[in-house]
Amino acid sequence: MKHDTSSSRRKGTTPKRRPPQPPPPPRPSGSGSGRSPRRSGASGRPPGSPRKRRFRPGTRALMEIRKYQKSTSLLLRKAPFSRLVREVCQSFSRHALRWQMYAILALQEAAESFLVMLFSDANLCAIHAKRVTLFPRDVQLARRIRGVENL
Repeated sequence: MKHDTSSSRRKGTTPKRRPPQPPPPPRPSGSGSGRSPRRSGASGRPPGSPRKRRFRPGTRALMEIRKYQKSTSLLLRKAPFSRLVREVCQSFSRHALRWQMYAILALQEAAESFLVMLFSDANLCAIHAKRVTLFPRDVQLARRIRGVENL
């Protein structure tokens, strides 16, 4: 078999780059193609606008964690929590008991504090298992280690 010794096959030569092509002119909207812009590959944003910021996986979650750690506001909505408290209270008593708003807010503070500490302990269980994902078995183990008096 004969070896090709032409100049295009020599080592060390780099291929020439093509100059960038100008974008095609915009088509009129009434072209009659019958295809939607999404199916034809065009995006729904104007050509001159900046692209939407895309974060790497996990970055947005870390930003939310820092945001909620800085804030002191309640994380659960007040109205659904109030309905839940009234429903549980009604299951224990035949009478319709009334609640002060401050009592429900105090109960919500305690419930959220309990859940935050439970998830913190469950996260330690997941890290001990060399995982970063929290599984239900981590929460169950954290509750079991806490014992009966702490639930």
